[in-house]
Amino acid sequence: MSHPQVSIVIPVYNEQDGLESLFAELYPVLDGMGRSYEILFVDDGSRDRSAAILREQCQRRADVTRVVLLAGNYGQHNAILAAFDNARGDVIVTLDADLQNPPREIPRLLAEVDRGHDYVGTIRAGRKDSLWRVLPSRLLNRIRERTTRIRITDQGCMLRAYGRGVVDAVNACPEMNTFIPALAYLFARSPTEIQVAHAEREVGESKYSMYSLLRLNFDLMTGFSIVPLQIFSLLGAIVSMLSLGLFVLLLVRRFIVGSEVEGVFTLFAIAFFLIGVLLAGVGLLGEYIGRIYSQVRGRPRYRIQALLSPGDEGGSR
Repeated sequence: MSHPQVSIVIPVYNEQDGLESLFAELYPVLDGMGRSYEILFVDDGSRDRSAAILREQCQRRADVTRVVLLAGNYGQHNAILAAFDNARGDVIVTLDADLQNPPREIPRLLAEVDRGHDYVGTIRAGRKDSLWRVLPSRLLNRIRERTTRIRITDQGCMLRAYGRGVVDAVNACPEMNTFIPALAYLFARSPTEIQVAHAEREVGESKYSMYSLLRLNFDLMTGFSIVPLQIFSLLGAIVSMLSLGLFVLLLVRRFIVGSEVEGVFTLFAIAFFLIGVLLAGVGLLGEYIGRIYSQVRGRPRYRIQALLSPGDEGGSR
């Protein structure tokens, strides 16, 4: 346990109904790999019995199980960062607790690491989500690919493997708002992707609403690229030139034809369009300024209430 080959990181938030099923599938797969491993569960301030169930499992499988209890709900990515700070394996694999990606896929990711890849992303084959989640996800993927140099086919799949060097680089970044797979992709020397199985969630419900997905993609675009600002600057220049041309046209028309009232609604429409462009620009600037504001406050990304490691010398910490 002091230096396992593989660390399995699993964030948990209100998953009491599915944890026993997760244990039943996860441990046999890992026991049969022939590699030393640890499982690092991170309870992200669950309001149900998840933390208590994790404590019990930590005692049952004290040889390979560790639990990080966060002092509040800090979000999935901050929970994973807390695990990264405490993971000790040479390879770190992240996995959701909902069993939509089965643990039996983990050896396939490790096989890719053995081939020399330090980042192994995954693509959900036969995705079992509703259409209203799949289509916006694909659209936002396309937007992200056009605005950043990050090439992640399926950014919503949490089952991924990271080499130790990549995780150390991620841990060294003090960013308050980030997307771990994208940040790790930037640090990876030899990234790759494979297809993995995907199943419907049997118990519980997704913690990602449509608003959360939109926020995630705003973080992706503003956290890894200034292309949105550059696009808006270009749009502003084009609109300014068109507005100048319209002004000259109306001025010439006034002297040649005379004043008229019939085009007043057209002018209103143009004014409203320009106001809409300005408001969109203010919102875009607000995204970047908000990231600066979050960063300069210097608040911790998470706070650990307890770290349960009964298999270590000295007991729980």
